[in-house]
Amino acid sequence: MTMYPLKFRPVFKEKVWGGDRLRQFHRDLPRNTEHPIGESWEITDLPEGQSTVANGPLEGTTLAAVIETYGQELLGDLNLTKKGRFPLLLKFLDARENLSVQVHPDYPYSERHPEADPKYEAWYILHAEPGGRIYRGIRPGVSRDAFRRAIEENRSVEDLLNEIPVKAGECYYLPGGTCHALGAGVAVIEAQTPSDTTYRVYDWGRTSRELHIEQAMAVMRFDDQAEAIEGESSARPRPVAEERRRHIGGPLVTVSRLCTANEFTIEKIRMSEGYQQELPYQRPAVWVVLSGRGQITGTPAGIDVGFGPYDVMLLPAEMPDARVELTEDSVWLDIQFPTPWHPAKLA
Repeated sequence: MTMYPLKFRPVFKEKVWGGDRLRQFHRDLPRNTEHPIGESWEITDLPEGQSTVANGPLEGTTLAAVIETYGQELLGDLNLTKKGRFPLLLKFLDARENLSVQVHPDYPYSERHPEADPKYEAWYILHAEPGGRIYRGIRPGVSRDAFRRAIEENRSVEDLLNEIPVKAGECYYLPGGTCHALGAGVAVIEAQTPSDTTYRVYDWGRTSRELHIEQAMAVMRFDDQAEAIEGESSARPRPVAEERRRHIGGPLVTVSRLCTANEFTIEKIRMSEGYQQELPYQRPAVWVVLSGRGQITGTPAGIDVGFGPYDVMLLPAEMPDARVELTEDSVWLDIQFPTPWHPAKLA
C-alpha cells in the first residue's frame, strides 16, 4: 500500500455554547445529544479524539495507525510531538453563544507542568453574524492584580479584553498565554497544536463548568499581544528554509499568506477552473476546501481523490507525481509545517 490524500470522519464534541450551523458546512451532526455540537474535530491524533480514515483502502484505520505503519511515506521529514502525536489538530467551531474567556498553556508553562500540553492556535473566520466578534488579549494598561480583582468580585471581564469585530475571511493567531474568547454568532476553522488543555477564567454567568483561575493567572500574558495576522503579518517569526512545496502565483493562481508562526503556516490558494499543477512534497500538508471542486491525480496508490466545498484532506509527504486538477474555480486553505532554519556553523 502506498499513500494518497486522506479524508477523515469528523469527531463531534458537545458544548454548552454550540449550535447547528456546522450542518451548513456539510457535517451530518448527531441528533438527540444532551448538548448541541460546538466542535467538529476534522484531523486529530489525541486520546480525547482519534481520526479514522473515511476514503480509499485505508478506510476505518486510525490516524495513529497510519502513522505507525507508513511513517515516512506520510510524514516525510516532519517530526511528531514529544508525545508521539501528529503535530496538528484541525477543527470547525460553531459558537451559538460566547465561549468561555480562557487561556491555554504556552511552552514555558508546559515545560514546568508536563501534564499541560502547549496550545497555539489560529482562527479562520468562516461565518460571522452582524455584530460578531472575538475577544483577544488583555487591554493595554490592565494589570494582573486588576484582572484578578474583577474575577474575585464576579465582575464581567470582557471590558478588560480587546474586543475585535470580525468578518468571514479574516485570520487571527492566538499564541499560548493569550486570554481570548470566541463570540456568539461566529464559526471558525481552528488550526492548533495538538492539545485539549484549557483554563477558563470567566463563563458569562454559566455555573455548570469548572473555572481554573490559578492555572490561568499563572500562564496569562499581560504584555502587548501579537496583532491579528492578516496578509503578510507574522507572529513570533523565525527564518525558515526555502520550501519545494509552494503554489506559485500567476494569472490563474493567487496565493495569500494568512498566518506565519513557528507551529504552522496558513495560506489561502485560489485556482481557476481547468488549471493543473504538480504537488511536490517534503512533508504533509492539510487542505480545507472553501469553494470549488477538483481532484488530485497521480498518487502513488493510483487513486484519484476528488474534493468539494468544506472537504478536509491530509496530503502525504511522498507524492512526487501528484497533481491537482480543477473542474471549477476553487479556493482552499493550505496548512503547512515550516522547516526550521539552521545557521551554518563556521569553521
